[in-house]
Amino acid sequence: MVLVTGGTGLVGAHLLLHLIENGENVRAIYRTEKNIQKAKSVFDFYKKTDLFEKINWIEADILDIPSLETAFIGIKQVYHSAAFISFEPKDEEILRKTNIEGTANMVNFAIAKEVEKFCYISSIAALGDIAAHETHITEETDWNPEKPHSDYAISKYGAEMEVWRAHQEGLNVIIVNPGVILGPPKMMNIFDEGSSEIYRKVSKGLPFFTLGSTGFITVDDVAKTSYELMRSDIKNERFTLISDNIIFKDLLNTVSDALKVKRPHIHATPFLMNFLWMADGIFSTLFFRKRSITKATAKASYSKNLYSNEKIKTALGTVFTDIHKYILESSKL
Repeated sequence: MVLVTGGTGLVGAHLLLHLIENGENVRAIYRTEKNIQKAKSVFDFYKKTDLFEKINWIEADILDIPSLETAFIGIKQVYHSAAFISFEPKDEEILRKTNIEGTANMVNFAIAKEVEKFCYISSIAALGDIAAHETHITEETDWNPEKPHSDYAISKYGAEMEVWRAHQEGLNVIIVNPGVILGPPKMMNIFDEGSSEIYRKVSKGLPFFTLGSTGFITVDDVAKTSYELMRSDIKNERFTLISDNIIFKDLLNTVSDALKVKRPHIHATPFLMNFLWMADGIFSTLFFRKRSITKATAKASYSKNLYSNEKIKTALGTVFTDIHKYILESSKL
């Protein structure tokens, strides 16, 4: 049996669908009954509702040791996609506890229960810091602790250290580092994190664009590639998963076209973005509201990081989905 954490999130729900479509016997953990409906919405969206009934749901939490004891009964493989995502400084403690301590609990159980293979869904945020002589960030790029990193990035890097520690203790592992994960635009109101936030902002008439860039990938490609790695003989490796490096302006234009709204038309320079995150911090404090832009997200918006996907393409011959085509076509589903 296969165990999936984070099954009520965008990535985890798509993993569940892909696993069941391929005949796997799947167990997924959940914390509240309400969250299960998010996963069901994904199956409904693809008109695969009948497959949803094949999931063995069990109430558990990656921070609750006794509940994991039950969840791991009869498990041979694990896909660990559960994570807390935030770029707000006030969330540092919960980020580290959920992403690092939670992952430590998962790999400890995997070792104790003699799990055959463990896949950790990490992030490109946990990859290294590009050096002066490098053009692209790869799986081998060194992490520089002297450089500034978001609390989220630090928590994902710390989680990876727990996975590698488990490997040293005998667990076969795979780590995948996806770029910004994009689902269908029509799922924007189902999930709170990641691409859903991008879609929601654009749908409301986002006026600003930036000229920074990063790596993007579809949620289907994350699920498919993770599964292929787990089914292969490859082990104890990490892989960067991106379809392409895309300038934010180009991505926002495509999303705008898909949602049939006006394209962003104001260039937000690094100076403006830094002003906006500081102003947003003041207003969020005064009015007790969630931050809409933080120092970390402002910096990311104008950073021009390039990521290489050559390792996974060489290992599996992976052909990734074109991002622009995916956004346009999936918006019609």
